[in-house]
Amino acid sequence: MELLEILEMRFNKHQHRHLNITFKDIEPKLQQYIDIIQRMEDTGGDPDVVLLDDTLYIIDMAKESPKLRGNLCYDKQARLERKKFPPASSAMEEAHKIGIQLLDESMYRKLQDIEDFDLKTSSWIATNETLRSLGGALFGDKRYQRTFIYHNGADSYYGARGFRGYIQL
Repeated sequence: MELLEILEMRFNKHQHRHLNITFKDIEPKLQQYIDIIQRMEDTGGDPDVVLLDDTLYIIDMAKESPKLRGNLCYDKQARLERKKFPPASSAMEEAHKIGIQLLDESMYRKLQDIEDFDLKTSSWIATNETLRSLGGALFGDKRYQRTFIYHNGADSYYGARGFRGYIQL
């Protein structure tokens, strides 16, 4: 099945993510970003069109943080500074390769208001420079019907922690 067919099926199945928008309305925009969206799909992101604050995005909407994006620390600096057993890459490096940005805390919370995600996993989210300069990074998940944002050392990595990204249309 072609990517546009997959996107159209996903779009139609999840109308609550983008009320009052038709696939025909956004198809030309999708064509502009088709290579990035393909990489999002190839890495397990299940990208879909999402309307947040009157702005359209393509966002990784996989129910759990994509498995192919696990075992990553937060960024290259954390990976290079890790003394023992550094991971092969980082969330920020992999997002850059795909061509997407990591969700920030506000977007992550708004996404969780639309649907429940990361009920068994967690996802790195964009972290401000102040926190990052102190060695930390943020991640989020949803447990007990509540969205949680936590901190961890940026050099930590777990199989069940990946990342979600987006592009603005």
